[in-house]
Amino acid sequence: MARPVTLFSGQWADLPFETMCEKAKQFGYDGLELCTWGDHMEIAKADQAYCDNRRELLNKYDLQLFTISTHLDGQCVCDPIDARHKNIASPHVWGDGDPEGVRQRAAEEMVKTAEVAKRLGIDTVAGFTGSPVWHMLYSFPPVSSEMIEEGYAEFACRWKPILDEYQSLGIKFALEAHPTEIAFDIHTAHLALKALDYHPAFGYNYDPSHFGYQHVDYVRFIYEFADRIFRVHMKDVYWSDVPTGVGVFGGHMEFGDNRRYWNFRSLGRGKIQFENIIRALNDIAYNGPLSVEWEDSGMDREAGATEACEFVKKVDFAPSDVAFDDAMQKE
Repeated sequence: MARPVTLFSGQWADLPFETMCEKAKQFGYDGLELCTWGDHMEIAKADQAYCDNRRELLNKYDLQLFTISTHLDGQCVCDPIDARHKNIASPHVWGDGDPEGVRQRAAEEMVKTAEVAKRLGIDTVAGFTGSPVWHMLYSFPPVSSEMIEEGYAEFACRWKPILDEYQSLGIKFALEAHPTEIAFDIHTAHLALKALDYHPAFGYNYDPSHFGYQHVDYVRFIYEFADRIFRVHMKDVYWSDVPTGVGVFGGHMEFGDNRRYWNFRSLGRGKIQFENIIRALNDIAYNGPLSVEWEDSGMDREAGATEACEFVKKVDFAPSDVAFDDAMQKE
């Protein structure tokens, strides 16, 4: 049986929730992955009646719900807070902007998000964690191993109490491994798990696009974290085969600029080899949804989202339940 194909609503938060439902159905999706910004899933308002109403609207358009995603407030839990975070944090999380207060309120918001997931009858929240050490990525001025260890210890100190609450509620948190997060490649994903003492509520929202342009083996990631792939984003990216004027760090350029070394592209139009991903997901028996995170600065988003849905449904396939050469063997 093919996996359900959902659309992550984060890039569509300018649209009212019901409009988003209407469009997702028109585009051909089986469900939505709801972001917690805009009006798609408002955590501060999400009592049981609100959650029931959201479910009713999803059912009206025959759409399934598996995941809600809290990337923006999640980023504020572990980051060194500055003016940029005011643009992404919920107003009540930002408050007076005092950095430690923002981090504490963001942590509280993460727990409330798990409670909302429970009311919705789903078992997974995806999102970001932020990172105390991302700004140390390029080791100059020189960064000692002790500084990195302290950063991962701070991450664990801030996130373990959150994850304990998730565990008690029966909810899992799936970090989208991503530049600016505590885990952004295979090695740092191992470091994050180790720092958390392999907390059972913590795993990954797998997204190959963030690995491809880094030259990280995005198929190997699936095998290395087979029991921690809680959710999957389908997103494509293109990177240049020849040297460019702007490298992997982006050169302070806007996404979509054709001088960049890499840019996100609509599914099937970049360089990610999705068949290899599907085969790996089959190998680890991942049966959850495939959620399209549609981003392409050079393409109409409605045409792109429709095409992306068709692409995922075409590329996905179930594993075989027989050995192909069984019929050639004698009893």
